[in-house]
Amino acid sequence: MPQVNVSAVRNVSRNQKMQKGVDRKSDLRFTVGLAPNVVQQVEKYAQSTDSSMSKAIAALVRIGLEGQEQRKRAFFKKLKANLADDDPKQEDQLVDEFRDLILGR
Repeated sequence: MPQVNVSAVRNVSRNQKMQKGVDRKSDLRFTVGLAPNVVQQVEKYAQSTDSSMSKAIAALVRIGLEGQEQRKRAFFKKLKANLADDDPKQEDQLVDEFRDLILGR
C-alpha cells in the first residue's frame, strides 16, 4: 500500500483573515501522496471539470464522504424496513444487498 504523507498548514495568513474580517480556522492545506493510478484519475476529473488538481481532490473527497453517508443511510433504512420481515427466501438476497451497501460496490 502506498505511503501517504499528510501534514496540515494554515491556508490563510493572520493578516489576510484580519483584512477580510473572517476567521478561517477550518481552512487547512494538506500534502497527500497518491498512487500513480489515482493521480491519473484525479487529473482526468480536474480536466473534465476545468479545475485545479487541488480543487479536484477536495471535490472528490467531499463526494466520497457524501456517498459514504448515503450508503450508510440506505443500509439502515433497508435494515429497519426488513427487521420484521423474516422470510427465509429473501434472506440471501438481503445479505447480498447489505454486503453491497456496506462495501460500496
